[in-house]
Amino acid sequence: MEIQNLYFIAIIPPEDVCDEIITIQRYLADRFQTRKSLKVVPHITLKAPFACLATEHQNVVDWFDRLHLSVKPFSVELNDFGSFPNSKQPVIYIKPEENQSLTELQKSLLSQFQTIFPENEVKKLELIFRPHLTVAYRDLKPEFFRVAWKEFSVRKYGASFDVGHIHLLLHDQVKWNLIRSLALNGLA
Repeated sequence: MEIQNLYFIAIIPPEDVCDEIITIQRYLADRFQTRKSLKVVPHITLKAPFACLATEHQNVVDWFDRLHLSVKPFSVELNDFGSFPNSKQPVIYIKPEENQSLTELQKSLLSQFQTIFPENEVKKLELIFRPHLTVAYRDLKPEFFRVAWKEFSVRKYGASFDVGHIHLLLHDQVKWNLIRSLALNGLA
């Protein structure tokens, strides 16, 4: 079997916002035994993880570098917490406010991805874009989710940041690593 690389594309907040989010993730990890979210930098996913043959790595990087994104830099407002309370793998996240630029960016990215990588089917859930910054998931047990969500459903959080770049990340079998950044239209 040929070796495959795993990639995803995201918006990564600035360091100060990431630090705040990591503090929340650590609190959840300590109190509710959920550490998976600490294995990746805080982010808003634009293109969910996708696999390509390792021999295609340069093609993925070249495609990313040549993306045509007509969206100009914009701001994201983060406001409080939300959840996906599914029974097997519940999620708690920080909610970005609705943002037309963010939605347009994701749609444009997915469209270009489908054109160049038709063998990598875009997941149905990606087409229903629900931007979020995950603070607890995968290893958050349902019984801990109920207690954590009772606390975080009323907890307040707010931050804002400017988005001027998107980022390509590559998994190294242990963690995700940022390998490329691309400026939005109008930035060098």
